[in-house]
Amino acid sequence: MPRRSLSATYRLQLRGPDADPHGRSFTFADAKAIVPYLNELGVSHLYLSPILTAPSSSNHNYDVIDPTEVNPALGGREGFEELAQAAHEEGLGIIIDIVPNHLGIDVPKDNPWWWDVLTYGEESRFNSYFDIDWSPGNGADGKLGIPVLGSPDDVNAITIVPVDEDNAPAHVEGSGEPCRFLLDYYGNYFPVRPGTEGDDPLDVLSKQRYALRYWRDGVIGYRRFFSVNGLAGIRQEDPVVFEHTHRVLRELIAAGFIDGVRVDHPDGLADPFGYLSRLRGVVGDHRLLLIEKILGNAEPLDPRLDVDGTTGYDALRELDGIFINRAAEKSLGVIAQERSESTWDSDGYESAIVALKRDVATNELAAEVRRLARAIRHDNWSTIGKDVTDEELTLTVTDVIAHMPVYRADYLSLSRLTSTVIRKMAHDNPERSAALDLMTAGLMSYGEAWTRFAQVCGAVMAKGVEDTAFYRACRLIALQEVGGSPGLFGVSAAEFHLLQSERANLWPRSMTTLTTHDTKRGEDTRARIIELTEIPDDYRDFLNELDTRAPAPDPATSLFLIQNIIGVWPSSGRIDSQLIDRLHEYATKAVREAGLHTEWTDVNEEFEKSIHEWIDSLFTEETAEFITSFVQKIASSGHIVSLSRKLLQLLAPGIPDIYQGTEFPEDSLVDPDNRRFVDYHLRRAALAEIREAVGLGAHVSSPEGPSVDDIPLLPDSQARKIAVTAVALAVRRERPYSFIGASYVPVFAQGPAAHHAIGFARGSRHTDVDVVVLVTRKPLELERSGGWKDTTLSLPAGRWTDRFTGERYSGDIALADLLHQHPYTVLVRDTPSLPDESPR
Repeated sequence: MPRRSLSATYRLQLRGPDADPHGRSFTFADAKAIVPYLNELGVSHLYLSPILTAPSSSNHNYDVIDPTEVNPALGGREGFEELAQAAHEEGLGIIIDIVPNHLGIDVPKDNPWWWDVLTYGEESRFNSYFDIDWSPGNGADGKLGIPVLGSPDDVNAITIVPVDEDNAPAHVEGSGEPCRFLLDYYGNYFPVRPGTEGDDPLDVLSKQRYALRYWRDGVIGYRRFFSVNGLAGIRQEDPVVFEHTHRVLRELIAAGFIDGVRVDHPDGLADPFGYLSRLRGVVGDHRLLLIEKILGNAEPLDPRLDVDGTTGYDALRELDGIFINRAAEKSLGVIAQERSESTWDSDGYESAIVALKRDVATNELAAEVRRLARAIRHDNWSTIGKDVTDEELTLTVTDVIAHMPVYRADYLSLSRLTSTVIRKMAHDNPERSAALDLMTAGLMSYGEAWTRFAQVCGAVMAKGVEDTAFYRACRLIALQEVGGSPGLFGVSAAEFHLLQSERANLWPRSMTTLTTHDTKRGEDTRARIIELTEIPDDYRDFLNELDTRAPAPDPATSLFLIQNIIGVWPSSGRIDSQLIDRLHEYATKAVREAGLHTEWTDVNEEFEKSIHEWIDSLFTEETAEFITSFVQKIASSGHIVSLSRKLLQLLAPGIPDIYQGTEFPEDSLVDPDNRRFVDYHLRRAALAEIREAVGLGAHVSSPEGPSVDDIPLLPDSQARKIAVTAVALAVRRERPYSFIGASYVPVFAQGPAAHHAIGFARGSRHTDVDVVVLVTRKPLELERSGGWKDTTLSLPAGRWTDRFTGERYSGDIALADLLHQHPYTVLVRDTPSLPDESPR
């Protein structure tokens, strides 16, 4: 069957049985089984998490250990090809996620390339594959430093063991004969190079080209993915490395199995522009190519990049922001100030970010910064800075990185950003002028220093912001998503429309998203948290009363956690043990990531115990009832926000992605919580039930027939969300010319409640608009103010049908009539005229 036009993707998280303590899995075969359901739901493409070989225990597969084969734990190449064939037979395409920046090395013997490097050092045929620091000044006397020892004395715990079937490394055609003996450090094996065997473990270790170091020493001999020691950066700038790591991709594309590619973390690469240009040559012009590019506030995607767009975090910020009540900014800032000593406004947030990034660069990523500083000296072709000490240079480099406002600034669209930061620092810190001159001279050679500066900036930003600040800021945690900023409180209607128009014109095939495997909270969880902005006074009263009922050990931590708890608390008040366990697991991760009172590497058991006791106190009968009563104030309006935002995402410019299971309401928190298994039997039954009860052809309900509200055996929230999803996808599938490469026209209501409506019209650029979308904002405020009153909407010429109710309209229509059944609508023009061309 011919594949359908690109209209919407559906993200699937694959994993083998070893990745789940109960032996559950979601493999290619499982994905194949739901292909008919996804076709009926209305998507055009399956979007798969990484498919190449990762450790069998991986629940995400971004830690690839062998990029030359399809993961056998998922079904291998045969299983993937069967999935692709099944999808293509249904008319669906396949998009895969690739990980070019790094490989997994957590268990060295499982990665054949890394094992060969450990065995033969610079003589390894794979030495050039990894970004390794072999320089004499690397802190390990020119050896490959590996931060694995639990203490300095643990070197004495190393033993020598022979290779056997239980500890044998993965096979590869390496650089010499395989090793016959291993160094064993508590079950972590390292190779003994042939010819260096002996009886004394320390003597044998001294003869290797790697050095096992105490992990707190900060001696790390390779570029990492952020600060993850088990993920080693690879050098895609080397054509040999590119070809070897992309061989399987080439083959699968040539065989017709792949229809698009998503690139993980291109900002980690030495040359994202060059890499993506080469990758486009592999993928081809007609296949989708998307990048996980995290854009800062007001940062444009570089138009030179030969890609179709991003993976949608920029759109997520816009779609969330338009539903935030911006008038509550000051009130929530006061609440945060009282409990955390910061309002977390723009100035406060930016100050915190600079301090956190400086701390990350000084500690977790100190090895990368030192290597960058050495590169700056090496690349300095002038006599500038000869008297600058290493300490001065490192401190200056650290401060410049801390003040960089984006992940990396070597894209053409940001060409003046680095010089702007350095110029301001020189003005504010004249005593640093010599070190800044040295740094500038080194960077301006556009060699290793320039490349490493860009790479380190991105890693520091990620660790300082996503992994730390997002767990400290507590004004409104719904703002804390990748690509977002807690300091920016919401999006105005004007900004929203301008950004959608920009996407329609510049990046019409860019992805949009509301939930991913990396979001800090799922879309429905955030929607309810957003509704706190509608009741700031009630929220403050609730917090004060909760303090009396269940005093928290730390006010800032509790303010952060209680928003998450509100987001997932059942409005029914029925609390089960699974939710309690999830909240405890989340709290542990959150407080350690925040790093204020406890850390992953320095656990404060007393503080963590006090946090868990506080969480348990929330589940006592009276306190739980109190929380339930508060949650019920915003549960319904939060659901309205979720449905309205979903409708905007599905029909706004770009390619909407539906994260697995989110066609139903879901209450996920950060990973691994957002990677739970999905019940597709229930969703398949729900979709069939909706079709049988009310149909999904012309509309899902009518004045004469049943409505979504009348569907038996299905909770109202589930019925509504899957209906919204299916209807919107049906409209996209029926009228593809109205979405990709199409026009975007803002729609404005008129009257006293006009600001509660946000909408737009879509249509082919060659004809008039033929789809109108309108949804409700700030639903609680709308209800309190008396509803829509005399607010009206002027429809474009023609007859229009509401795809949710079947009712027909034309001309001026009162919103009280238009939205009397649902707080949202999709109107389609009767008998649309077709354009001359279909979208690509």
